[in-house]
Amino acid sequence: MNPATLEFLKQKFLSYYSRAFLPMPPSLEQREWGFIFFDQSPKVHMRRHMGFHSRDEVASYVRTMVPRHMYFSTAYYALPSAATMNDKEWCGADLIFDLDADHIVQKVPYEQMLDRVKAETFKLIAMLTDELGFSEKSLHLVFSGGRGYHIHIRDLEIRQWESAQRRELVDYVCGIGLDPAIMLKGREGHAGGWPARYRQALMEELQQFSEMDHAESVHFLSEKKGIGKVSAEKFVDVVDEILAALSNPSLSVPVNSRVLQLITSEEYLPFKTRISNKAALTDEPVTTDIKRLIRAPASLHGGSGLRVVELSSPKELDAFDPLCDAVVDFGGGSVKVDCAFPLTMTMMGEKHILTKGLQKVPEEVAVFLCCRGIAEIATDEY
Repeated sequence: MNPATLEFLKQKFLSYYSRAFLPMPPSLEQREWGFIFFDQSPKVHMRRHMGFHSRDEVASYVRTMVPRHMYFSTAYYALPSAATMNDKEWCGADLIFDLDADHIVQKVPYEQMLDRVKAETFKLIAMLTDELGFSEKSLHLVFSGGRGYHIHIRDLEIRQWESAQRRELVDYVCGIGLDPAIMLKGREGHAGGWPARYRQALMEELQQFSEMDHAESVHFLSEKKGIGKVSAEKFVDVVDEILAALSNPSLSVPVNSRVLQLITSEEYLPFKTRISNKAALTDEPVTTDIKRLIRAPASLHGGSGLRVVELSSPKELDAFDPLCDAVVDFGGGSVKVDCAFPLTMTMMGEKHILTKGLQKVPEEVAVFLCCRGIAEIATDEY
């Protein structure tokens, strides 16, 4: 990042923080705070182990220091500004789920990435409310300002949970450690949750063998390690019966053939991928970490220039558009930037077709491009 770009971003962040209202998390005095600032050092340094007693203190510090990134602890501490974690005296922590595109989808345009992460967020909300018993009112949904969403749950009953208890929730929503025998056991009445998802995934996987030519299916399966031609033929002969049993949740489907044992094993990637697609792909370390720092709502994300937005209700998610609703109006001017490569992007409902090299763009687009390292401010601008 050249000096002109660095100065441009600092001035834009300062103009935002000079007028922005920064909401504070509950129990502010028990939270640790951390900040990353604008500098030219190749190594990222965070200033943390900080505590504040009021919103005014936080706002004054931010307006003076102009951070690039701003975080507070998901944990509650007796002494949040203590220099070591042991000295802080941990008193509990919020339950946090982090859905980030890095763990969900790779190498797609930013808009598509945001759409995919939103779909995963819907899946997670449904699991938490329909299957795990959390009320929708207890879910505090936040757009991270970058590539995903955070869900904060501050119920007192879970504040003292240790990492192992939080791990069980992560395993559930991510579909980790599913036992095929338990998933395929017959259940009277409506079988929802993972048993239903697991059966559906297995039906999708087995349907291909029903639709293939008999000889082709046998050849395909007998090439798999541990599957002989006889085992493959026996399985293909009864695959339609297995599919019929899978469609009836009251019927158990025993995993007693070599083919089914292979398909439902961790080593068989096609079926593992189907299970993963039905899971809510939250970032596991974030939920299990009981001393995590998380982005502060209403702060700016230094990697995008977008605002971290807390939605008033999960019901708002469907209509929420980060490239409109999280964009900051920096004044409406235009800025000359030097783009590293051509790209097309949409912001505030306007499509921008950018070429490599020098061109003028709206300020909010310039902030986004510079924060993401796609462009630099032209040196004659600053």
